[in-house]
Amino acid sequence: MYDDSFGNSLKRGYRGLPVAIRTLITLNVAVFVLQVILGIISPAYSNALINAFAFYPDWQTALFQPWRAFTYMFLHGGTFHLVFNMLWLWWMGRAVEESLGPRTFSVIYLGAGIGGALFNIVAAPLLGFNPVIGASGAVYGIMVSFAMLYPTMPIMLILLPPIQARYVVAGLIAIDTLLLGSSDGTARIVHLAGAGVGYLMMKAQHNGTELGKWMLPVEQLWYRLKSIYQQKKSRPQNDHMYSVSDVEIIDETEQSELDEILEKISDKGYDGLTDAEKKKLFELSKKN
Repeated sequence: MYDDSFGNSLKRGYRGLPVAIRTLITLNVAVFVLQVILGIISPAYSNALINAFAFYPDWQTALFQPWRAFTYMFLHGGTFHLVFNMLWLWWMGRAVEESLGPRTFSVIYLGAGIGGALFNIVAAPLLGFNPVIGASGAVYGIMVSFAMLYPTMPIMLILLPPIQARYVVAGLIAIDTLLLGSSDGTARIVHLAGAGVGYLMMKAQHNGTELGKWMLPVEQLWYRLKSIYQQKKSRPQNDHMYSVSDVEIIDETEQSELDEILEKISDKGYDGLTDAEKKKLFELSKKN
């Protein structure tokens, strides 16, 4: 019997998201849930988490605690802050990831987020040395990427007629520019810098730079670690027993095929793959 409940519909929609967006939304929501739980136990615990992983725009902290330029993107100041960022990521990010692939998408997202934070160091003497949290800088990089890929795509906003994507994104950037330096607690310089980094990275991609290659070492490490874990898990508990299953053989064969495809992408880029190799990569990525 077909069950069309809201929960199952939500689950199907979640599973249908591209892999990078699905991973990012999951991580952001999970960290926010942790923030809420720690805040319920004691506000001091939630504050301690933020103090440990927020980004502080000064050279000393950035130099000796470099992880903050990455971890700050997964912390949020409230439910609206989280929902706003994740909705924009979902609305515009999906088309960007489907057009560029998960690796290039991830490089632009992380590059915009990290670049936005680092640029804040330069602006801090004028705008103040305030801690920064939130994925907005990274999301702005993706929004700019969307506007560059689909400039005339109509965007539906509440109580407004359809507006082309380039005007929606330009309007958001203009608002942040006008409110730059205001005392509302929003790190608008990170938004603007993230948008700028996203623009530069998209231009580099358009001019032939293969941005996705920066994610290949991370992806290859992940698959190798996962393969090692699966092999250990499939070993018989009795050291005197030896067994080989069809599933293990298939896993090893697929891992070898995946390694060959990843190496080809590293040499020739994603466009260098044949249609069959692209299809195989898609199938393997879904299994993994």
